[in-house]
Amino acid sequence: MLKLDAVTVRFGGLTALSDVSFEIPQGEILGLVGPNGAGKTTLFNSISGLVKARGQITFDGKNVIRLPLHRRARVGIGRTFQIPQPMHHLSVRENLAVAQVFGAGRYDPKRIDEILTVMELSHKADADAASALALQELKRLEIAKALATEPKLLLLDEVLAGLESNAKRTFMLKLRELHRLFGLTIVIVEHDIETISELCTRAVVLNFGQLIADGTPAEVFANPAVMESYTGTAHA
Repeated sequence: MLKLDAVTVRFGGLTALSDVSFEIPQGEILGLVGPNGAGKTTLFNSISGLVKARGQITFDGKNVIRLPLHRRARVGIGRTFQIPQPMHHLSVRENLAVAQVFGAGRYDPKRIDEILTVMELSHKADADAASALALQELKRLEIAKALATEPKLLLLDEVLAGLESNAKRTFMLKLRELHRLFGLTIVIVEHDIETISELCTRAVVLNFGQLIADGTPAEVFANPAVMESYTGTAHA
């Protein structure tokens, strides 16, 4: 479904991503991990079109690297942001409507109602999205907005950050449900090794903008280079 070939991003003299290449088949749940500053969010921004990158990003057989943000959304690339970004002065339902028109190019209230139900936000549908939602609800809204764009590929940027263990487990169950209900391919950025090991079938590790490991979570987290990237010391 998605293929990255030598994806490189530079900000002035800083190389944020350097020749990153890997593939994601349809239906996979992939964990994208690495220490702070490794390039994970930059990679999401490259895939979704928020930053310009060199190389090739092929989605469903088409190189999309030159497509603008809204065109990538309309071919099926959806994403969330690490910090929830509800649209102020709009209700929860209106947030989804704006996202749907932007990403899917149409307004389908039935689909929005379905997403509100799945994300357990129906009771807050007419509430102000920026002021009436608790943290977990804001995170569910962030995912709901991404779902409203009707993605085939869903990029989740630390949607579990800040949640305690029981809430994380509940969210993982919800992500599995979304994967099944909507036939999604999911890439999730997450620092918690246990979460990645339980949720994902595969993990890719970045460090200093370079891909340093790719394999099952067990293989990746036993890799000495990965251990060193997190601890700063080689594993004995």
